Amino acid sequence: MPDPSPTSSPQRPTAAPGSSLRTRSGPRGLTARIEAGTPPERDRALDALRALAILGVVAGHWLVTAVVSDSGSLRVTSPLKYLPQLAPMSWAFQMLAIFFLVGGLVGAKGHRSARAAGIGYLPWLRGRLGRLFRPVAVVVAVWAVAAVAMLASGVPLEDVRVLVKTVTGPMWFLLVFAALTAATPLAARLHPAWPLAAVAVSDAVRFGPGGPEWLWWVNLAAGWLAPYCLGAAWARGRLRSRATGWTLLAGGAATALALVLWGGYPATMVGVPGAPVSNLDPPSLAAVAFGLAQCGAALLLLGPLRRVLRRPAVWAPVAVANLAAMTIFLWHQTALIAVTELGLLASRALPGLHTPPEELGWVAARLAWLPVFAAALLVCCAAFHAHERRRPR
Repeated sequence: MPDPSPTSSPQRPTAAPGSSLRTRSGPRGLTARIEAGTPPERDRALDALRALAILGVVAGHWLVTAVVSDSGSLRVTSPLKYLPQLAPMSWAFQMLAIFFLVGGLVGAKGHRSARAAGIGYLPWLRGRLGRLFRPVAVVVAVWAVAAVAMLASGVPLEDVRVLVKTVTGPMWFLLVFAALTAATPLAARLHPAWPLAAVAVSDAVRFGPGGPEWLWWVNLAAGWLAPYCLGAAWARGRLRSRATGWTLLAGGAATALALVLWGGYPATMVGVPGAPVSNLDPPSLAAVAFGLAQCGAALLLLGPLRRVLRRPAVWAPVAVANLAAMTIFLWHQTALIAVTELGLLASRALPGLHTPPEELGWVAARLAWLPVFAAALLVCCAAFHAHERRRPR
């Protein structure tokens, strides 16, 4: 998802005219085409941050999503439910704040450029959301047909529901990002401290005696608005000091750690099936603080990333990942399910694929399946990437 939505960046890394993700001249030729076609003013570090976040989301889902076959039926669970010592793993893969940080930067810059060009708010927003949701329609259509076909062939309704929810569950992110995109003019004027304070007050009330459940919505909006506003402030030139990066990194990490150790917040930064409290659904103060720490780390990495990405061989895979970012995000769970379902054709439950994730051995087995998931995802990208790049006439 590039900006963080994969296709909503005002400038995407492109190869030279006539080239594509597939080229007859081989990897070196593709690298040369991408390097020649990249505008000199493009900030390659932003694309690297998006690519890193994409890999984090994909790897995280593949590691914590276990579609288990029990007595002929399917259910989804997580190794984090049985192996709480793996909680730090979620800190490495939960990178949503970086998506919203870069999204706020790109959104604010894009809106400002649109205004300067005389483009109104509604046409600008329509263009942004159109690029965001066109590829989603393809996923929904494919899975609607698949669901009908599975039901017609006798697959139990509950199993179909499990599979569809596994694919569509991560798409909540796109709805939140669309709402924040619509609020870009407001976010460009709002200090990030205000949504952060809203999350703190909301948590204090909703976790208190008789806290109203509707505050869930406050956290859902304000929790992701904080890094989005931070990105908008970045667009205004407010985050150029390395001291800002260190302050966010140290302050956010210390706050998140304190809330986990002494505030009663869960150690895992992703949702765990059956857990009474989640840091992600909706984002808690611990998750927001952790996200701000990630934003600080991202700011500190900009200089080193810009230097290393001057090398065409390093830049090419980053550019390709951004070109296919929306496709990767939308189809990575389909790839997991496809491998899992094909594995059911075996005569026994395959370790790390169908077995309950109750032991560390499951994690080792799941790691061995990741290249297979990646291969299935490449097939999905080859089949559906054209819908991401297509532009309306």
